[in-house]
Amino acid sequence: MFKTMKNIWHVKDLRTRILFTLFVFIIYRIGTFVPVPGVNKEVFKQTNTAGSDLLGLLNTFSGGALQNFSIFAIGIFPYITASIIIQLLSMDVIPKLAEWAKQGEHGKRKTAQVTRYATVGLAIIQAFATSIGFNRLYGTEMVPNATFGDYMLIAIVLTAGTSFLMWLGEQITEKGIGNGISLIIFAGIVASIPTHIQNIAMSDFIVSGQTFMNIVKTIAIIIVLVLIVIGVIYIQQAIRKIPVQYAKRVVGNKMYGGQNTHIPLKINAAGVIPVIFASSLLQFPVVIASFWSTHGWAQWISSNMNIDRPLGIVLYVVMIIGFTFFYTFVQMNPQQMADNMKKNGGYIPGIRPGKTTATYLTRVLSRLTMTGALFLAFISVLPVILGALAGLPRTVQIGGTSILIVIGVALDTMKTIEGQLIKRHYKGFINK
Repeated sequence: MFKTMKNIWHVKDLRTRILFTLFVFIIYRIGTFVPVPGVNKEVFKQTNTAGSDLLGLLNTFSGGALQNFSIFAIGIFPYITASIIIQLLSMDVIPKLAEWAKQGEHGKRKTAQVTRYATVGLAIIQAFATSIGFNRLYGTEMVPNATFGDYMLIAIVLTAGTSFLMWLGEQITEKGIGNGISLIIFAGIVASIPTHIQNIAMSDFIVSGQTFMNIVKTIAIIIVLVLIVIGVIYIQQAIRKIPVQYAKRVVGNKMYGGQNTHIPLKINAAGVIPVIFASSLLQFPVVIASFWSTHGWAQWISSNMNIDRPLGIVLYVVMIIGFTFFYTFVQMNPQQMADNMKKNGGYIPGIRPGKTTATYLTRVLSRLTMTGALFLAFISVLPVILGALAGLPRTVQIGGTSILIVIGVALDTMKTIEGQLIKRHYKGFINK
């Protein structure tokens, strides 16, 4: 491990990328403490600690920016929501987007530009909803004598903050190491860990009772967290190898093919994206309902969409499973895989090339994806259930989601660094 860390700093390009990523993290952390003008953040900070689990989730993902009501208060979630919408519309719903999806890198750039515009539009809506909703929820002390101009200023500042975060994420992807948007969320969660540890240590579950029992309870929490981490790593790394045989071909004076290989199908090919998607969409109805917080139906949404409520848990699980299937089959198209194998003279032993191969790959991928989806859903809601049974603070009941994202992003980043080291003939984390 120490030799690998030493090798990283021997590669100039890799060292530059890591330092650039760390520099962006510093900028991000500074931004979480820059207040929105015209807002009494102390009032919000005091009342937010008793807020819903969904607000706690958003506050964790934003690294405390929501509790500080800083320029990054609504975080990167509008970008995630826009990405979901664009990907859904690219599945032959809007012909132009579907055409761009098939144009390779050029089409990706066009789609990315549309996603940016959609992000700004969604950010403005969410910023208005956030400012008006919180001002109604916490009273006029948050924004004294608020006018439309005050809400407009807050919305513009919050939208600018989200746009800046989106730009920072793209800069990390281009000049840093790993996926920039995922790393921004990763940085926010990691920054919130000390607060969660403090909340757990001060909870009635730990401090009540005798010293010996308090130690036992603490050890039990640590064991559960360690088991969750082991399970997440195991599922994230697990793959199913589909054997592929390529027939020999003679092209000119050279012979191609004839080798055996395999297709690595991951149990959880979607990674942590479904959890992020589900978390993002789950808070959308609550944000919209905040416009009409005095109405009965809006109060019902705010009460029942929390992640510790039965309806909220069911919706959360369904969305995680649905997005796992959606994202997996978008990234790994069985029909396209079968066509590519057939064009290159490849086949799965015992399976006919073409449509039969596509059907076989679809069946295998569906079973693997269902296993991965159920595991993601289970890990996401397990800490919520255990936290409710143990009486832990509501702000730490979203630990499963946080752990999934942190470990998933860490593994993906580690693999990126691993590839860079192997390419330059250095030993990485995995290779011995």
